[in-house]
Amino acid sequence: MADKPQSGEILGIPYNFERPSLGRLLSSYWQPGKGMLVKKPFGIGYTLNLANWRSWVVLLAAGAMFYLEQKSGGEVAEVDEDDGPVEVVVDDD
Repeated sequence: MADKPQSGEILGIPYNFERPSLGRLLSSYWQPGKGMLVKKPFGIGYTLNLANWRSWVVLLAAGAMFYLEQKSGGEVAEVDEDDGPVEVVVDDD
């Protein structure tokens, strides 16, 4: 039985199941000169490149949305049920 490859691509999506070292973990999240998304050091897909300023914008936006959700208490707007049913009349001329 042949050994399965530990890293590669399937349908253009990278995967890597090799045991990550600390150096590989740190270097994968900080890659100056690369784009906003880089290959994950372990697992399937991509992760944010913290050396790219666009990644920090994404993190700040996600943090702001999380803060606003926590501040509001996760309340859902209530539907006013006192109005009762509504009749809609469509005129076919």
